[in-house]
Amino acid sequence: MKEVILNNGIKIPLLGYGVYKIEDLDLCEKCVIDAIDVGYRLIDTASSYLNEEAVGNAIKKCHKPREELFITTKLWVQDTGYENTKKAFNKSMERLQLDYIDLYLIHQPFGDVYSSWRAMEDLYNQKRIRAIGVSNFYPDRLVDLSIHNHIKPAINQIEVNPFCQQIESDRFFKSYNVQSEAWSPFAQGEKDIFNNKILTEISKKYNKTVGQVILRWLTQRRIVALSKTTLKDKMEENFNIYDFELSENDMEIIKTLDEEKSVFFSHRDPEMVAEISAYRLDI
Repeated sequence: MKEVILNNGIKIPLLGYGVYKIEDLDLCEKCVIDAIDVGYRLIDTASSYLNEEAVGNAIKKCHKPREELFITTKLWVQDTGYENTKKAFNKSMERLQLDYIDLYLIHQPFGDVYSSWRAMEDLYNQKRIRAIGVSNFYPDRLVDLSIHNHIKPAINQIEVNPFCQQIESDRFFKSYNVQSEAWSPFAQGEKDIFNNKILTEISKKYNKTVGQVILRWLTQRRIVALSKTTLKDKMEENFNIYDFELSENDMEIIKTLDEEKSVFFSHRDPEMVAEISAYRLDI
């Protein structure tokens, strides 16, 4: 398993398995066990996914040493604030049945994120979290958070896929020594991505699938990639990407697909900000 080193010296796998929208808890537990069996060591969940308990059960049943796994979860908007963050963190740890978490992220750039960050710094200093970071932060928000706190985010988990490549943002994050991590690398199947002409032509050249080409494209950019499937054979397929390397020319060709905007929505759209901020977790 290839890894990258975060700005605090800890290592994170370049490939990870995410459980977004796996709402059936029995299925989620089985999927995480299957993913770990395939070889995944980075497992990504969130309180807002409502499946932390299933992930925790899978970790207990997978019979892998805890130190071999890299577990991520996230703080939701309604739980921002200093005391609220600590309470939410403890609840997540109870559901995950863990003594520590490898990576804890502020899920959205809304709410009292500054007080939350101070709470996360405390938890980090208490060694209850190995690394702290953010998700969906635009570069300006990342800079503001970084320069007004003691600890810089180790990771920014953002949308990255062939249609939303985040080239300039990733370059900027790297200049701040913040690792980019891609959610939705397959754009959730939007824009008929798996039948895209450019991607299918490249995949045929390497005798690989479009999904494998996308994940290899991301890892060659040194971006941590999170993929999701409930099928074990697809997990194996997505994991099998290190026996080929995309040429510089093919990397450049993939650049032509970039539309330089989200496939889904903007975190600067006032209506979307209101919608996300209004979403309440019943946990």
